[in-house]
This record gives sequence, structure tokens and C-alpha cells, in this order.
Amino acid sequence: MSDSETIAAGYAFTGPALDLGALLWDGACLPDAQIRIPLPMLNRHGLVAGATGTGKTKTLQLIAEQLSAQGVPVFLADVKGDVSGISAPGTANDKVAGRAAEVKQQWTATGFPAEFYALGGIGHGIPVRATITGFGPVLLSKVLQLNQTQEQSLGLIFHYADTKGLELIDLKDLRAVVTFLTSDEGKPELKNIGGLSTATAGVILRSLTAFEAQGMADFFGEPDFDTSELLRTASDGRGMVSVLELPAVQDKPQLFSTFLMWMLADLFHDLPEVGDADKPKLVFFFDEAHLLFNDASKAFLDSITQTVRLIRSKGVGVFFVTQTPKDVPGDVLAQLGNRVQHALRAFTPDDQKALKATVKTFPNSSYDLEEILTGLGTGEAVVTVLSENGAPTPVAVTRLRAPESLMGPIDAATLDAAVKSSSLYGRYAQAVDRESAYEKLTSRPQEAPATPKTAAKPAKEDESMVQQVVGSGMFKSLARSVGTQIGREITRSLFGTARRKR
Repeated sequence: MSDSETIAAGYAFTGPALDLGALLWDGACLPDAQIRIPLPMLNRHGLVAGATGTGKTKTLQLIAEQLSAQGVPVFLADVKGDVSGISAPGTANDKVAGRAAEVKQQWTATGFPAEFYALGGIGHGIPVRATITGFGPVLLSKVLQLNQTQEQSLGLIFHYADTKGLELIDLKDLRAVVTFLTSDEGKPELKNIGGLSTATAGVILRSLTAFEAQGMADFFGEPDFDTSELLRTASDGRGMVSVLELPAVQDKPQLFSTFLMWMLADLFHDLPEVGDADKPKLVFFFDEAHLLFNDASKAFLDSITQTVRLIRSKGVGVFFVTQTPKDVPGDVLAQLGNRVQHALRAFTPDDQKALKATVKTFPNSSYDLEEILTGLGTGEAVVTVLSENGAPTPVAVTRLRAPESLMGPIDAATLDAAVKSSSLYGRYAQAVDRESAYEKLTSRPQEAPATPKTAAKPAKEDESMVQQVVGSGMFKSLARSVGTQIGREITRSLFGTARRKR
């Protein structure tokens, strides 16, 4: 058997699979050697990488279309604003016809069911909001660029608000609690566990002010988005493609990357264990993934790694999309079983180093991958996936199929019409500002000074904050996570996000 026949045999799956394209060998496209991904392996996660302009977005579109066609919901982060076309039929032309003929594709112009979302309603889309409590202190610290000490103090503030029934819905609620805890009246509240230093509180308040000045207040509030909306299918049985429109917040990369992580953590928390299923419940594409990992604390990276490792058993597949594998930490990269690597550039010493590092992430092959990766054309990629028995397939240089939906954005009027006609629009479009921590603290009556008798009460009658922490649901959850509940509780404990009532 020749090398090309061996590679082709490695992709001859018997069960349902997604068709990526045809094998390239010695410069020729072999249309009978189809390169595919088994559908049940899509929850083993993946990486789509490559330099700008090499076709990563079209690869996402191609995979998303086929997942939807097989009844699997998909989430796509549309950073550049060119994925909305997945909802409209593609346009036939000579280029598309030529590609389809090369890879033995029966191309038919097809649009797919889609919902369009926007963070906080900034831009086109159904508003996606999260409450401050739901977002949690760890993710919020990432957005506010706090250091480890400040992050720990923020966690203490969240715990205090939770134990005192002070709902943290939006930024003004959090600011009100921080201000109260540094006031003469509030300082004793945290005294038993070190208190909140004025300097740390000042940093947090300044970060919140700067954050709000950049127009971020709209992202936090109610109604908070129920991530189970992402698991829906259309009336014809096809999976819904949820497109989060992000062009309006391109200049706020930490915000949208962290919001994507919040969505993933929220899904992990609420979904039941399913083990190895015939197909995923959802495939989540994490675009511009390097933004999530830049300047991230070790605790944050550990939490991401834990989430990615465990969410597979909930039936969710995660694909990170970035320029090179080195953008993704090694512990996370080790969880990504499916790889689609587009062309890389090697113009500088750093580029050459990244190229060599990328080659090392692939199984041994008969290709000269360093040469191949710098010579791939647009719409071509080096592929290796997990076979039906979980083993890596042979490395295959692949000419990819053409998406059947529109390869570009739909016009703004069509997008707005789709958003406003959605059944979800009435549920999430209008922001709600109910009574929460801000209102409770600003209307709080001033307490009279303590009498000597009150001050002399035995300490054992006044439950300390340490006792409150030990008795809290978060502490008990973390303790349970050491045992059999680890798969259900660990991410919420690590990220500090709160269980919501559905």
C-alpha cells in the first residue's frame, strides 16, 4: 500500500462524519481520498490555526454547516463580522464550481438556521448580558486586569455580598459594596479575615470607573442570558447556529474573550453528564483564542484547562481558533484532539521558531511539514483528527471543500430583520434594573453607635466571617468537588460564578 493509500485508509470511517475535503499528494488532489472527522469525536475538542488570510474563517463555516445539517447546534464568535452569511445561501461562481469538482463535492447553495447575538446589545444582535454575580470574581478580575492579591480581595467582596443578600447585578452594585466596605460603618464587616485595604479598594474602584468609561456598563445587567438557548435546534431538525457578533467590540479583546469563557463555564455548570454520545450537544468555536490567554494568571489558566478537560463529558466540543498552536498553553493544547492547520509564514526568526513548534505538535508523517506549512494555498490545510476508536489519524494535507452558505456578511438590514423577528428578541432586548445592592446600600439607615453593653457581648454570639465562609455553599461545594461531585462543581468553584435559578 502506498503512503497516499495508507493516509486515505486512515479516514475511511464507517459512522457519520464531517467531510473536510480531499487529500493532496505530490501536488495533485486525489478526489477519491476524502478527509473527514467522525461526528462523535467533535466533543474531543480541536484547533483551527493559520496565518491571517489563509482560510480559517471559511473552515469554521464549513464545519459549522455540516454540524447544523446533522442536528448539532453550533456557537460561532464573529470577530470580524463576516460569518453572518452562514444564514444565507452561497453564490455559485466558477471558483466555487472548480473547487467542488476538485474535491468531489456536490455543492448546493444552502443557508442555515441562525440566531444573532451582541454583547450588551452593542451592535447588531439579541443582547447578551450577564449579572456581576453570575460572571464571578475570577473572570471579572481578568477583565479588570487585577493582580492576584486584588483578585482575592474581589472574591472576598463577592462572598460578603452573597452572605448579606446584596445582589450584584451591574457595575454600580459592585461599586456600592466596595465603597461600603471601606467606609467607617463597613470596615468591621471583614475585620476577622483581614479586611479590605483602602489601596486595594481604590484599585478596584478605579478599574471599575475606567471600565465603565469605555462603555462597558451595558454588558452587565438583567435579563441575564440563559446559555441553554445555544442548545436549540430548528423546526426542521437542523442545529441552530448561534453567531455572536463582535465587530463593535473588537477594540475590547479581553472583554469578549472572557465573556466567551463565561458562556462555556455556565454551560459546563448546567449540563448533565452524558459520556460518549453519538454526536455532540454543542460545538463551541472560540475565535481569537490567544486573547483569552494573554496575561492570564496561573489560577485562571488552571481553571480553563479544567473546564476544557471536563466539559467533553457534558457533550460539548470546543475548537480554539488562532494563528499558531503556541498561542494556546500546552495543558490546553494537549486536550485538542482534532487539528486543522492552515499555512504559516516564516519571514522572521520568531516565525521560524513558531513553525518548528507547530510541526512538533503533529504525529510523525511522511510529509516535510516545515516545507508544506509555508507553501499551503488559501483553503488548504494540514489535518489530523481522532479516529472512531480515539487514535490520531495520519497527517493529511487537504484541499478543503467550499462552504455552501454565503462566504461573507449579509447586509445590515437583513441582519436587523432576522434579529427582531427572533422569538428571543422580546425576552432579552429590554434591559431591566431591579432593586439590588446599590439601592439597598444607598437607602440603608444610619445605625446608632454601639452601646458599651453591645460592645461587650461575648464573641461566640457573633458569627465570624471565617465561620460564614466555612458554612457557605461555595466552601461546601469545593469540599464536595474533591469527591464524586468534581465533574459537576469544580468549574463553578474555581471561576467563582454563581448558580442561577432557571
